[in-house]
Amino acid sequence: MSTAPEPLESLESLESFESLEPALSVRQVLMLERVLAGEPEVVAGAGHLDRAVRWVHVAEAADVGVMLSGGEMVLTTGVLLAGDDDKQAEYIRSLHRAEAAAVVLGLGRAFPAPPDVMRRAAERCGLPMVVLHRPFPFAELTEEVQARLVRRKFAAVSMSEAVRTALTGLITAGAPLQQLLDEIAHHSGCPVVVTNLAHRVLATAGERSAVDDVLRDWERIARQAWGHLPGRSGTGGGSVGDGWIRAELGGRGERWGQIMLCGYRGDTATGRLLADRAAESLVLHRMLGGTSAHTWEEQSAQSLLTDLVSGVVPARQLLPRARAAGLPVNRRTFVPLVVRDGDPAELDRVLRLLGLPGIVAELADGATAVLLSLARDQDAAVLTANFAARLSQTVVAAADPRTAWDDVPAGMREARHVADAVASGALDLPAVVRLKDVHLRGLIRLLRDDPHVQSFAERELDGLLCAAGDDLLAVLRTYLATGRNKSRTAQLHHVSRPALYRRLEAIQGRLGVDLDDFEQAASVHIALLAHDAQQS
Repeated sequence: MSTAPEPLESLESLESFESLEPALSVRQVLMLERVLAGEPEVVAGAGHLDRAVRWVHVAEAADVGVMLSGGEMVLTTGVLLAGDDDKQAEYIRSLHRAEAAAVVLGLGRAFPAPPDVMRRAAERCGLPMVVLHRPFPFAELTEEVQARLVRRKFAAVSMSEAVRTALTGLITAGAPLQQLLDEIAHHSGCPVVVTNLAHRVLATAGERSAVDDVLRDWERIARQAWGHLPGRSGTGGGSVGDGWIRAELGGRGERWGQIMLCGYRGDTATGRLLADRAAESLVLHRMLGGTSAHTWEEQSAQSLLTDLVSGVVPARQLLPRARAAGLPVNRRTFVPLVVRDGDPAELDRVLRLLGLPGIVAELADGATAVLLSLARDQDAAVLTANFAARLSQTVVAAADPRTAWDDVPAGMREARHVADAVASGALDLPAVVRLKDVHLRGLIRLLRDDPHVQSFAERELDGLLCAAGDDLLAVLRTYLATGRNKSRTAQLHHVSRPALYRRLEAIQGRLGVDLDDFEQAASVHIALLAHDAQQS
């Protein structure tokens, strides 16, 4: 296990974490009961009321902009601005330059009505300007907003620390990636998606139906989120409206993925805190676990292909996951393949080398599944043969191509069945093996767990099913697999023909059969195929 001293130092996306403060929007401030008592009216910048209010500042000075740091709602009576149009316009421009959230003007002796100069300047700058028609103690508004902001910040920090504690506990307990994501989805209350830099989905968490809705439209979401997100400097994170919040995954100058909260219902700043905490934990999980983003891609493909092979999840429900994982699915020909004892990394490399779209994943029992997605006008047989030819001493089991996604699970099971039949010892097979190539061996493979078949195999081979009969059993297997070709069998076992004859006589004596009799030889052959299928 690798160590990761001071992991936060390497998380560029978290450098400004503590500066993220939950805020109220201008619109929310105007809806407060105390503010409504002042009869507020928005006279300019009505399209910018969702700006965040980080603080409330009472100021009468004409050069108030130099006192601000951005995000303030400035309250004023304008007493120092009355009668001077230039000062009024400059006052608004100064607030705009300081990135103030809004200006609230209390009408009274200085301004009995909204001043046109200030209103026009605010509209040009896009600065929300609000006038209060009834006398209003600014101190009450300041107290109310500051108290709310402090409470929101405290709640956000408490939530953030609770999330950090929960995720750190999972990491130290050796929890898998999926468990961390489930915890993040629990705290966020929305679907969570992890992608690589190409925006291909590596993992998801959250309510299944909500996740499927996100994945079903993932291409559009990805284009919108990464094409128009603000915040490309600094943390590298941001939001795309309606609670779509992301954070970068990476460290030490390298970025390798993103995590996105999809449709977070809380305020944006709190969502960004949560997304950054999640990103921090995922990076730490990767560093301490010695895993990589590439491993996450393998896990994603493995989960998808395993579900396709098992048939537990309907194919239609897996379609959004396949599309989000980068597999082309519209008007395609799907070719299910299974490779015995194949290296997933080599298979993936060959796919890339040939420019074949597909996903690769290791299944159980040393089998690796490959699902090719080809254009309808491409020759599936030729491309599959080209793929197999690039592999070193490996037999590729293939199902017939499928043009409907709903038929892919059956195709994956067919390819798996062919691969299992090949593994039981067939000789002289083509580089690409199909169902028609495994013949009787394939049928026996399907029936291997039937108790009648098991009993039949034990009864037929009883004389050789012992330690002393292992060598003879191997000779019998080769003899029958070669079509009872004595010369070929002797050659494969590196013995002379007389020596082979003696072994064949011993086999017939132990089994009580005549291998020159076709029916008896066929019975023994079937029993041996069943025995081998059961053993494997």
